[in-house]
Amino acid sequence: MNIEIHLPMLIDGQPVAGDGRLSVINPATEQVIGTAPDASPDDLDRAVAAARAAFPGWAATPIEERRKALHAMADVIVAHKDELKSLLTSEQGKPHADAEGEIIGGAYWLRGTATLDLPITVQEDADGRTSETRHVPIGVVGAIAPWNFPIILAMFKIGPALLAGNTMVLKPSPFTPLTTLRVGQLVADILPPGVLNIVTGGDALGPWLTSHPGIDKVSFTGSTATGKRVMQSAASSLKRVTLELGGNDAAIVLPDVDVDAVAQDLFWAAFANSGQICIATKRMYVHEDIYDRVRDAIVAYARTVKVGDGSEQGTQLGPLNNRQQYERVLALIEDAKAQGHVFLMGGDVPETPGYFVPITILDNPPEDSRIVQEEQFGPILPLLRFRDIDDAVRRANASEYGLGGSVWASDEDKASEIARQIASGTVWINETRHLSPTTAFGGMKQSGLGVEGGVEGLLDYTNTQTLFRRGKQVSTA
Repeated sequence: MNIEIHLPMLIDGQPVAGDGRLSVINPATEQVIGTAPDASPDDLDRAVAAARAAFPGWAATPIEERRKALHAMADVIVAHKDELKSLLTSEQGKPHADAEGEIIGGAYWLRGTATLDLPITVQEDADGRTSETRHVPIGVVGAIAPWNFPIILAMFKIGPALLAGNTMVLKPSPFTPLTTLRVGQLVADILPPGVLNIVTGGDALGPWLTSHPGIDKVSFTGSTATGKRVMQSAASSLKRVTLELGGNDAAIVLPDVDVDAVAQDLFWAAFANSGQICIATKRMYVHEDIYDRVRDAIVAYARTVKVGDGSEQGTQLGPLNNRQQYERVLALIEDAKAQGHVFLMGGDVPETPGYFVPITILDNPPEDSRIVQEEQFGPILPLLRFRDIDDAVRRANASEYGLGGSVWASDEDKASEIARQIASGTVWINETRHLSPTTAFGGMKQSGLGVEGGVEGLLDYTNTQTLFRRGKQVSTA
């Protein structure tokens, strides 16, 4: 028997049901699994007012106490990981193992963030004058988290915002609100009322949040198109913004690579979470000397990977999360068929319940094709042949995006030389998707503004304040 889950928002430390409800769909079955509140403008006003009221006290709380709060939140998340992973799988679609990894990763991010500190820089200390620059909290942060990694990407924002002394109103995606709301219930008693508020709603809620006069900073993770609208909305009051946006990450595979050793890694670089990762490999440039071997090895491994309901034993890849993204990926597949591109596998989508797209690999489509130029955000990978490394770098950089990239080679010095030419905020050598709460992560070009992670990401949640002090003047008369 299926039991629907109905969870409240968290406003000023209290559960709030709201007047309307949103249905939440299991993407593997297309069945309703529960509901979340559909916040009204009044609900949002209450959440922002609670965050504003809590801000002075939280900002004045010693940073060591704020660190302890992040650790306590991490502890309670880990203690409930089994419950949370099942809930996450049911609303997001990813396999249980991946869902558990995300839950544990969210706790890890809070703990790692808690090790950071706000620097104080002393510029002058002589001749009776001192000057120092310090970093103070901005105020109320409006945070918007996406549906592909709803928990860990929320922690990307919660951790540094709260550590820096800000309060927050968090809006999860309407496709994946339940796990976030449950986390809100679990941590409600750890934080003072109003420090963390969680509101849920449909398409109207995001613009209400980003334009709200009581919000001082917006932190958004999502598509580039939506990120531009967020920036426009924030501009009227000069809200600070951090935008982590889309990517069309390129991998460059050099001819000296050990094909057998890296084939599985290359596959998962593109297909983990069914390709629904902003820093997944979206284009793979392979040197012509090894192209056939790499192609055959990736396809052979792909045929062993199980796609199915994330709650079933042995599933390695789940469905796409929502119908909108499912239809967009199907449109890319249909375009590739219409253009006569060669499919090495996949391309035929079964007419069954759930937003399932089979693993799809294309053989050297044209550089100007949609599947190469657009971010697919699904389980489709174009393999692309190159002869000259300078040409591969040029093609990798010929994109409006600049989020991530990777270089694969046995000669790590050569790979490093090439990696430094990639116009992306992060470049990996012989791996992908490794991030750390102590390391800055952000995009170039239209992949974002600002950074998350590391001291740099922490400082994005602060204003800079310089204090000058001049001592008493001593008379020489």
